[in-house]
Amino acid sequence: MPQLVPPHGSERIKPLIVPETERGEEVKRAQTLRKIPLDSRSVSDLFMLAMGAYTPLDGFMDRDDWRGSCLDMKLTSGLFWPIPITLPVNEDLAASVPAEEEVALVDIGSGDILAVMQVREKYSIDKKIEAEHVYRTADPKHPGVAKVMHQGDVNLAGPVMILSEGEYPGKYADLYIRPAESRAMFLEKGWSRVAAFQTRNPMHRSHEHLVKIALEVSDAVFIHQVLGKLKGGDIPADVCVRAIQAMIDNYFRPGTVIQAGYPIEMRYAGPREALLHALIRQNFGCSHLIVGRDHAGVGDYYGPFDAHRIFDQLWDGALQTKALKIGVAFYCRKCYGMATARTCPHDPKHHISISGTEQRQMLSADALIPSEFSRPEVAAILREYYASLRSADTCVAL
Repeated sequence: MPQLVPPHGSERIKPLIVPETERGEEVKRAQTLRKIPLDSRSVSDLFMLAMGAYTPLDGFMDRDDWRGSCLDMKLTSGLFWPIPITLPVNEDLAASVPAEEEVALVDIGSGDILAVMQVREKYSIDKKIEAEHVYRTADPKHPGVAKVMHQGDVNLAGPVMILSEGEYPGKYADLYIRPAESRAMFLEKGWSRVAAFQTRNPMHRSHEHLVKIALEVSDAVFIHQVLGKLKGGDIPADVCVRAIQAMIDNYFRPGTVIQAGYPIEMRYAGPREALLHALIRQNFGCSHLIVGRDHAGVGDYYGPFDAHRIFDQLWDGALQTKALKIGVAFYCRKCYGMATARTCPHDPKHHISISGTEQRQMLSADALIPSEFSRPEVAAILREYYASLRSADTCVAL
């Protein structure tokens, strides 16, 4: 029988969603409790806890775990954890919540009650510590840092009982695969060496090349699409899903890749977020995470291979899921195909570099996307989406 990597810090996956048969009564009880509004990041973290992707956490972190995660990437138990999972609120709301009170956690966007939490601790944090250690910058222009600096000044900590996974299971019924389900799927297929590919963008040919390299040394690749909130200008998840599926259907052998989605909200924390992505994929049963250029980065805040190097700084046993480090992929006119600096001997003047940012710029300008850059089936879906944006802008102008 194939053996999968174990869940992180646990013998089994730890989903915090209340069994469906018990949710009705718990929702009625939650309606009588004090309501705590959650922003989009906290909602995302709650859904990650619900599905067991944050195993073995039982809720939002207390002060000691927050500090240990920021400074040393360790919880007080000694368990590796690279980014704190916290619930910030404003000071007035925190002051109104007595210690040990149960509260209802509410999505500020939809107004839906999502969970019940027992408040074990309330604590203030030094936001600059979190920014400088997790994001390696305190620049308020960094989207992750901006989120930290604008969040409430007090964190609530305690275990949660989750009552809803929001719209995701219904909206993405075929993609919303929970860790327990992916593990069962891998075992059923006889896979033990599965590489995860994290993406928040449609796959261009550079991405395709990375996945195909991973397939040469793995049983399969788990293409894992971000379904949570993105930054402005990113292509919506439903469009990405269609574009990725077009590439899978036309350019991969059947039975070698699985596309799935999960509800994380990107923090754009670069190297630290690469580590969190590996931890999460360990819970999903993946033995490796493909780490390419500037994984989870934004702008010029991180070096192109900082996310590679940070895995070398971990202590033995910190993570079971390993980084599959791959360099920058490009199309070489002399090689007549995709290559990396490790495989291509030719001068960079023969290279066509590929990036999601450049692809979005070409699509916005209605420019032709070269076949060396993107597969035509993928480009057609993206051009249709950008055409709809231009049509909508024209209607607004009129």
